[in-house]
Amino acid sequence: MITIKIPATSANVGSGFDSLGLAVTLYNEIHLEEYEGLSIRALDGANIPLDETNLVYTTIKSMYELCGKPFYGVRFGQLNNIPLSRGLGSSSACIIGGLLAANHLMKFPFNKREIIDLAASIEGHPDNTTPALLGGFVASVFDGKQVHFVRQELHVGIKFAALIPPTELETTIARGVLPKRISHKDAVYNLSRSALMSASLATGSYHNLRCAAGDRLHQDYRLPMIPGAERIMRMLDDEGVYCSYVSGAGSTIMAMVPGAQGNSFYSRFRPKMDEEGYEDWKLLMLDADNTGAICVESVPLD
Repeated sequence: MITIKIPATSANVGSGFDSLGLAVTLYNEIHLEEYEGLSIRALDGANIPLDETNLVYTTIKSMYELCGKPFYGVRFGQLNNIPLSRGLGSSSACIIGGLLAANHLMKFPFNKREIIDLAASIEGHPDNTTPALLGGFVASVFDGKQVHFVRQELHVGIKFAALIPPTELETTIARGVLPKRISHKDAVYNLSRSALMSASLATGSYHNLRCAAGDRLHQDYRLPMIPGAERIMRMLDDEGVYCSYVSGAGSTIMAMVPGAQGNSFYSRFRPKMDEEGYEDWKLLMLDADNTGAICVESVPLD
């Protein structure tokens, strides 16, 4: 029996569409063993596929096929702390979990560098999968075969406030509202700010983050699909956060908060959310995860 623990991720980080991502301290777990056939359990009652369409299962099976090894089946339980379809990397957690599980069961035919590339090829872009595997803040490019990336650790100067609405937003739907063409001016707007985001996080220049999180590629198109999101981002700005942005494709709004204010921010902002009609939104205070996914031996399921 093995246990894989995978962190949630927040992609785009404002201006870094499909290229910037970071890992935070919210985790899915997969408890898995070899088995003749297929048995899947949701250990928390989450509404996940329990058949051969399960993304963990399809990822494991594809790894065996890639290696040309016979695959007889698996039995696993999933603990899903990362909410589904909320822009926190739930699908990437499944992919990374499946890759690490298959690699472990097959006695490690792939190294970490190769798993990074495999994950991006399955997901289609590396901004969630790479930080889910490596932890930290990652700037990355997938050229169709290989992920080119720079990873750095994030420290106590920043905490992350994840504001999670009750409504899901499927990635395919969120991508469907994006324009097919953008202006040269908007391209420069995002390029300059994504560079500023990376440099500011690397150097601790957090005063730049609000400007660096500015975006013209996806947020303006997705915000109307998240009821209350524009208003709550204005509330966050008024509260003095470093920045706020749509996490991944949404629907979560992520805010970077001064690290020393983490506990006091929650005690101030949670009542304001309730007063303004956001009682059904969750507010999670998270830290950066600088470790990434881990795979360890564990006790049997039974």
